[in-house]
Amino acid sequence: MKTFTSYVITCLIMALVMIAAAPSSSADNSLFGGKGKTIFTKHFQNTLFDVTQHAAYSVEILLDDKEYDIGKNVVGIVIHNARDEDVSGAEITFVLKDLVSGESSTPTPTVTDKHNGLYIVSGLDLEKEGKRELLITVKKGRVADTVKFVLPDALKDRVPKGRYSP
Repeated sequence: MKTFTSYVITCLIMALVMIAAAPSSSADNSLFGGKGKTIFTKHFQNTLFDVTQHAAYSVEILLDDKEYDIGKNVVGIVIHNARDEDVSGAEITFVLKDLVSGESSTPTPTVTDKHNGLYIVSGLDLEKEGKRELLITVKKGRVADTVKFVLPDALKDRVPKGRYSP
């Protein structure tokens, strides 16, 4: 019996050592199939960029066509998943909230998937005066996550293109 008890204790100690030695992740992206540190790429210089609340996606908003050809009165949106891969075929919804009056609206702009993670959005008025909050929800399959941009503050605090960890 003593040998069996020693065997169980040895196995438990080995299991604890293996768990302690396992590599850890700086971002918990196990729900999204990722391993290790999550890094997102911002491709363009004069864009709005942020990572969604649970780091499932990054959202880059292309506001004009100086660096890229998207057309007049439209914006482009580049979406990457937690593995920094282009996301095509996502559902994108928008909520605009006036931070002074507290009123929210759910605009229904036309969203066109151009593939390779690029979406063209027309009918979304981001030029309106006043302090507003833009909530963008990205849903692909069962994974949905939201990012928030406060306008016009986000227009002033743009980060340079590069790679970012949430």
